[in-house]
Amino acid sequence: MNIQKVNGVDLAYDSFGNENDEAIILIAGLGTQMIRWTVPFCEILAARGFRVIRFDNRDAGCSTHFSHYRTLDFDALATALMSGQRPDIPYTLDDMAGDAIGLLDALSIDRAHFVGRSMGGMIAQIAASEYPERVLSLTSIMSSSGNPTLPQTSPDVMAMMTKPAPNPFEDEAGFLAHSLSFAKRIAGTGYPFEEDAYRALILEEVQRAYDPGSVGRQIAAIAVSGDRRPRLATIKVPALVIHGVDDPLFVPACGEDTASAIPGAELMLVDGMGHDLPHQLYKVTADGIERTARRNDTRFLNSSQPESRGAQWDE
Repeated sequence: MNIQKVNGVDLAYDSFGNENDEAIILIAGLGTQMIRWTVPFCEILAARGFRVIRFDNRDAGCSTHFSHYRTLDFDALATALMSGQRPDIPYTLDDMAGDAIGLLDALSIDRAHFVGRSMGGMIAQIAASEYPERVLSLTSIMSSSGNPTLPQTSPDVMAMMTKPAPNPFEDEAGFLAHSLSFAKRIAGTGYPFEEDAYRALILEEVQRAYDPGSVGRQIAAIAVSGDRRPRLATIKVPALVIHGVDDPLFVPACGEDTASAIPGAELMLVDGMGHDLPHQLYKVTADGIERTARRNDTRFLNSSQPESRGAQWDE
């Protein structure tokens, strides 16, 4: 793991593959760390001729945290948003997109393929719209457009996501039960829920950094980003939207809306996939990322590649 100072914050990152290959930057989701992009997944992409960079967003993992910031009042946040006022929050998704661009600057990378999952998909969308000269392609996974008319997350999932978890250093069993219950609820039905693997991942994240307030601060950043469809309409790079048919956090309509808002975007609906990325889907996901990255490269075009907008994919 390495650290780079970017936009006044420290960003933790690591890299796979040849430094001279085109770069893919992987952006993690809400409250999670770069290790959610597992080593085997990164190695699959690197083996296809890419330099793969994963990093901890600000306020996550081993990057700079904003724990000194006062506890957010979500009622006040909602009131400010409804009245059109600018709420007082420590950072926005635009700041986080700027971090990704700043990391490329620090690594002397002119342009990269942007891949984001969940909140990371939103950050990647903003980067593609606001920094078109820096983004080669966009893959948005299990994310949304911010369209306020889309179906909302079911109340039980939202309650599980926002319910405070026990302190893992005081009640590890309770913390694991809470975290595993949520992970199982948002997982898809098409693949076995591998509890031991999730338990190890959750504990590894705790050991890297534990900051229960960071999720709320990142939720606030999402809340103020608003409807991104006008931004999405300006994206001109090859784009792919991957979404699970079983996703209960962002229902499939969220992926469909995102793809519809991006000119020429490919929509890949995946049967059995929820709001996670099981190892059984690494290959099909990597296939989609590579296909999108190579879309304008005549050396890799395959005229027999099926049209997949609106189609459902399975393993």
